[in-house]
Amino acid sequence: MTTQPLPDTRKQPAAPTQGRGQFGSFIAFSRGRPGFLFGLVIVAITIFLACFGAIVAPCDPEHAIPEAGLLPPSPVHLLGTDVVGMDIFSRVISAPRIDLTIALVSTLIAFVCGVFLGVISGYFASGRGIGRVGSETIMRGADIVQAFPIFIFALALVCFRGPSTANVISALAFLNIPYFLRVTRGAVFQVRERPFVEAARCAGNTERGIAFTHVMPNALGPALANISPSIGFAILLTAGLSFVGAGVPKPTPEWGSMISIGAPNMMTGQWWSALFPGLALGVTILGYALVGDGILEFMDPTRRR
Repeated sequence: MTTQPLPDTRKQPAAPTQGRGQFGSFIAFSRGRPGFLFGLVIVAITIFLACFGAIVAPCDPEHAIPEAGLLPPSPVHLLGTDVVGMDIFSRVISAPRIDLTIALVSTLIAFVCGVFLGVISGYFASGRGIGRVGSETIMRGADIVQAFPIFIFALALVCFRGPSTANVISALAFLNIPYFLRVTRGAVFQVRERPFVEAARCAGNTERGIAFTHVMPNALGPALANISPSIGFAILLTAGLSFVGAGVPKPTPEWGSMISIGAPNMMTGQWWSALFPGLALGVTILGYALVGDGILEFMDPTRRR
């Protein structure tokens, strides 16, 4: 008589999960990167201030307080007042509404146009006929735009049409298109050589359909990762244009124009009128740059640790 082996009743270890989801991976990725977390906090604060800064401001950010010019920081005016008597704290927390609006809208326009042109110039670069001609024309146009110093070019564009928020948005969007174009073009060069592109071609898809249906979604990663630093750069360029008087008209609260108003007073000891807007501008740009670097690292599995 043969004996049957008894079943093993010991508890088996649970099989490891194959993945924890993109959100879980993002949380785990963020925990060990204090710089990235700092950038996320700065981005969240600027978005909050863009929505509610003018509402929570203790004073009207566009109207002067009578006989209150160049008051130093105090419990009444936390960051002091400027030369005409406007509360600096109220203007600093109200400025993201205009600065972030300009940066977001111009970056979004540049992203859409740049990705579209990048897909065309990248996918049809090695082809023949009108596609090849179109690709070369797009790249030569981008070369011309990027041949000029970006601030000087932006200043010329705004001065040509006059200083206004809409003109600043148009100028920044136009100047940022070549950047997204080149980033997307480089990604398209890699994606178009993958086997699924050839499979889509064998299935009877047109070249245009393959480019925008199959290649473009898989080439968006680098362009998406560069949105955050582009927003920071757009904020900096907006402030630079306003500093020289070619950006947002005064007295609209904007960090660059606030620095311009307060800069002459720093030589006479009234340092607060330009220092605090400058600090807000610098910290904001740093935060968006840190977020951009973190997202770029997160989207590249070879760079994760």
